[in-house]
Amino acid sequence: MDLGLASLYNCVTNEEDFIRKLDCKPDQHLKVVSIFGNTGDGKSHTLNHTFFYGREVFKTSPAQESCTVGVWAAYDPVHKVAVIDTEGLLGATVNLSQRTRLLLKVLAISDLVIYRTHADRLHNDLFKFLGDASEAYLKHFTKELKATTARCGLDVPLSTLGPAVIIFHETVHTQLLGSDHPSEVPEKLIQDRFRKLGRFPEAFSSIHYKGTRTYNPPTDFSGLRRALEQQLENNTTRSPRHPGVIFKALKALSDRFSGEIPDDQMAHSSFFPDEYFTCSSLCLSCGAGCKNSMNHGKEGVPHEAKSRCRYSHQYDNRVYTCKACYERGKEVSVVPKTSASTDSPWMGLAKYAWSGYVIECPNCGVVYRSRQYWFGNQDPVDTVVRTEIVHVWPGTDAFLKDNNNAAQRLLDGMNFMAQSVSELSIGPTKAVTSWLTDQIAPAYWKPNSQILSCNKCATSFKDNDTKHHCRACGEGFCDSCSSKTRPVPERGWGPAPVRVCDNCYEARNVHLDVAEAQADDEGGTLIARKVGEAVQNTLGAVVTAIDIPLGLVKDAARPAYWVPDHEILHCHSCRKEFSIKLSKHHCRACGQGFCDECSHDRRAVPSRGWDHPVRVCFNCNKKPGDL
Repeated sequence: MDLGLASLYNCVTNEEDFIRKLDCKPDQHLKVVSIFGNTGDGKSHTLNHTFFYGREVFKTSPAQESCTVGVWAAYDPVHKVAVIDTEGLLGATVNLSQRTRLLLKVLAISDLVIYRTHADRLHNDLFKFLGDASEAYLKHFTKELKATTARCGLDVPLSTLGPAVIIFHETVHTQLLGSDHPSEVPEKLIQDRFRKLGRFPEAFSSIHYKGTRTYNPPTDFSGLRRALEQQLENNTTRSPRHPGVIFKALKALSDRFSGEIPDDQMAHSSFFPDEYFTCSSLCLSCGAGCKNSMNHGKEGVPHEAKSRCRYSHQYDNRVYTCKACYERGKEVSVVPKTSASTDSPWMGLAKYAWSGYVIECPNCGVVYRSRQYWFGNQDPVDTVVRTEIVHVWPGTDAFLKDNNNAAQRLLDGMNFMAQSVSELSIGPTKAVTSWLTDQIAPAYWKPNSQILSCNKCATSFKDNDTKHHCRACGEGFCDSCSSKTRPVPERGWGPAPVRVCDNCYEARNVHLDVAEAQADDEGGTLIARKVGEAVQNTLGAVVTAIDIPLGLVKDAARPAYWVPDHEILHCHSCRKEFSIKLSKHHCRACGQGFCDECSHDRRAVPSRGWDHPVRVCFNCNKKPGDL
């Protein structure tokens, strides 16, 4: 025989023996399909033609007596299922208790049950058998199923945890169910029949009908095969698992039901290992469920979903990989950063001001700078990187290759450079001031690099001269031509007075068009203006160029993955309650809030976009490698 065949009637001796007799690999993931029906209805023949291309894996005979004694299993490597063949209605000659024990064992380990019937009509014994099976299943497994849902975090009805049923009905002289009236759904007719007989198959997740009419042999099993394949693809609640997990379930069931079946529902051993059920994790970005079984993380298998994810600005789940490395057969992730790893903090900031963000590959070095050619620069996606939208799973943080926290990176970078800048001359400090102002300036402000002289008196600016922007018109002026202040509510400045030029001060009653002001406010520029005002009022001296008022820019600078301040009431580590005297700090790796004592370590976190040492909590500092 080409395929392994294992007898489950007396149970195999151990896990290795079970896997050996099935002739499948220990790490193969598979589901279980079983078949029931009356003696002589062709159960073994059905399995052979549906799963094994007609080979006689399960013994068949033209005689009326049963050829299958007990319960047998075989492995189908094409559909990746363990197929279970049973004696006619589990052996009508055995005592009721033994028959029920076998039934419960088969039902408990099966994902899909075929009820095979060869008759002109669906007889009552079909409905009685499935009704009794459902009742016995719920009676002995309800408590265990409830424990499983709680343990696995499955928020689903108990009925969805049971096996699905396909009634395979073969007729010769009569029409198939529902064919007399095309508007009638066979499954609804079957449910109505159950109700009339007072049977309620609530243990089964679904019941489907698949019929075939055989005018001349052989029987057509293609419709049944398609229905089976469709059901096996459904991993919403149950997922494939290792054959060892199936054996453990059988062992627990055999230990439990070795003698007379007790009436209590003690769940001292697990009839349903967690691996029988699909992982309950959902993608935070698109809501797709993980298709792997529970506890797959213990095997080192990451979360997976059948569908592709969608991009989410909140999670920034777009991952870049180096195109040159990919073409050489390697997949290397790259992260847009303010500076290359070889740049000093000061030079890195200077290069960022001049040539924009950097994409650096560990193998190829710097492969892209966003403003390298100033005009006509190509998008990196078209030239040096490949883009993939990845799923965002709860409890993981490695997906956040965040390149939207430029403002906070800037602030940390400025603090990091404080000692170096304090030793520099006034010239470089002014350059930093002008660049920083441009980074967070409103759209209507004229860039510092284009302001060569005062817009009013035409006095040329020297390297050490301070340029001031009028908050009303956005042009650049010297100090004497922009010494006056007033609120500019049409631009979002107010009610506090802000710097304006002499002309705008005299024309205080002339306001911008409301539509223009509102359009300028879109995209959160109001916060940026306040940041700009705070910076403009603060910068001027060497040291104060670094002392940006963090309280004012926090909302504008906070990366998306940081826990908001108002939700942080206690230190995430020591649980001390925050107060005026106890400051809260964000860990740049995990985004949680910590007190100073629990987050005074510093390290670079390139996967979050922090390419220089920044504050991290103790736990994240202990994690090996980058996050």
